[in-house]
Amino acid sequence: MRVLLLLLAGPLFAETRCVDMAHLPNVTAATQAATYCRVSITLRPAADSEIKSEVWLPAASEWNSKLLMEGGGGLVGSINTEGMTHAVREGYASASTDTGHTGSSGRFALGHPDKITDFAYRAVHETAVEAKALIAAYYGRGPRLSYWEGCSTGGRQGLISAQRYPEDFDGIIAGAPAYNQIYISAWRMRLLMTALKTPQHALPAAKLKLLNDAVLDKCDSNDGVKDCLIEAPCNCNFDPSVLKCNGTETESCLTPQQLETVNAAYTDMRKSNGEIIYPRLPFGGELGWRLPVGATEPGAMDIDIFRYIANQDPAWDWRSFDLEKDIDRALLRGYHGWSDGGSGGSISPLNTTAYYESVLKYMGPNQDDWFRLFMVPGMDHCGGGTGPNQFNKLAALERWREQNEPPKSITAARVNESGVIDMTRPLCPYPQQAVYKGSGSTNDAANFTCKVKGN
Repeated sequence: MRVLLLLLAGPLFAETRCVDMAHLPNVTAATQAATYCRVSITLRPAADSEIKSEVWLPAASEWNSKLLMEGGGGLVGSINTEGMTHAVREGYASASTDTGHTGSSGRFALGHPDKITDFAYRAVHETAVEAKALIAAYYGRGPRLSYWEGCSTGGRQGLISAQRYPEDFDGIIAGAPAYNQIYISAWRMRLLMTALKTPQHALPAAKLKLLNDAVLDKCDSNDGVKDCLIEAPCNCNFDPSVLKCNGTETESCLTPQQLETVNAAYTDMRKSNGEIIYPRLPFGGELGWRLPVGATEPGAMDIDIFRYIANQDPAWDWRSFDLEKDIDRALLRGYHGWSDGGSGGSISPLNTTAYYESVLKYMGPNQDDWFRLFMVPGMDHCGGGTGPNQFNKLAALERWREQNEPPKSITAARVNESGVIDMTRPLCPYPQQAVYKGSGSTNDAANFTCKVKGN
């Protein structure tokens, strides 16, 4: 069985109750009339497992005969009720899992290898299996098709499902996948430890904008369109040293300490033998860099990866972080599911393209009958940003799976602060990019075509 991948068992305890969606917080008027059956389950596939999951089942007359399972973010620790609410409103039966622990801390991993495995991959698989069984029991038939949708950690969960359990889903949306979390966290630790060396190493928002403006000034027109977006960041040749202060710091220059932080973001992370661990951040995304001014330590999630998984020591001090030793410790204790897909890493788009290329290297060229990657210019992590970032990825996946219409492009829109669409642009299957035809508005997707630049 081949799962379509759009790269964007133990005892079962169930409590079933039917509720009206009006009883849920933050439900819009359009969904309040719908009803569904909500099933809470606890899965214990291993001695130390306690996976909490939910399956939501719309009324039989409203069910579209499909399952849509929703992924989580960060270290998960909760059920994605927001995603499930949207899924049920659209007629899907839906499922989600807390991946075997509660809360966003990594403390769950301390002395609990089974829970690490549950978080890494087992909870998603076990939930998918039980969700299908519950659907069959409730409706008298199983789902006609099963889909996965997730971003960040949810993207990583989707990739692992495709690799380990391809029978679980008929189609997968893996957005901004945080695959190989150990290397991601190591890279972010290195970057933040540079930014935290001294207060002078910090990059306030004004300096990030200065940097981004300089990058755009250098590379925005490389694709033939001046639109504050860089269609192909790998073709950008920018030297941040052009912004170095000559003497006293001003708002229009970067100090040597600030440049050190900038260069850390733009530099691949490698082992002492030269092996790449995680690729640099590409040019053009500087406004989305997560370098909080006033921070006193790296991100909690990244510290937890090395405190509770790698070192199994709640007293571990992040200042003692050793790139190679701590990565090796983390891989020893948390390998399963975390390293699927090869080397990885804040989440750099170059990491995702590297994953795509690694699949082709392993399986051979011409895999686009089941596997396509769409890069979104100007989009921040899982949405937002300065570019066109709203598009119906699930509809594209369903047309591919159900009507045998592979997505040759996906039209994306940018909505301004007034709620008006002010730009549309085709998203092209990598390595193609949107190329302006030479006439008409550059804010209209119809005036672009997808092609490999230079062809």
